[in-house]
Amino acid sequence: MLAPAMDPTTLVRLTNRGMIAFDLALGTGAILAPDATLRVIGHAPPSDDARALFRRCGPIWLTFAAAHLVAAVRDEPQDWWAVAWLRGTELFTDGLWAGSPAIRAPHARAALRLAGAFNLALAAGAGAVARRPR
Repeated sequence: MLAPAMDPTTLVRLTNRGMIAFDLALGTGAILAPDATLRVIGHAPPSDDARALFRRCGPIWLTFAAAHLVAAVRDEPQDWWAVAWLRGTELFTDGLWAGSPAIRAPHARAALRLAGAFNLALAAGAGAVARRPR
């Protein structure tokens, strides 16, 4: 039996909750265990400068987690616009990273390339939630 279709607003809200956990894990891992986190996402053992750059991104991802959390809790249009804007800033970053010779796993390259489409969909969805009638 097929599950009933989920309305788009509910899908965006569920995805937003998942992004709280994802960005929290990614940001925390980047800061506290950069080598292990990079290994999980398909990166070769990092050089010292790659490790430092990845660790520097940890607070960025924690900021994303906070923005997703605020949108989920307060549910105000300006919070959803912030999520849309943040996701929009990530449209091309993962695709660029997929081109790195340090990303060796084919599934990791594919996932990084698809991340741009995911971020576009979430940015559009968050914008739609922001515009919904209250």
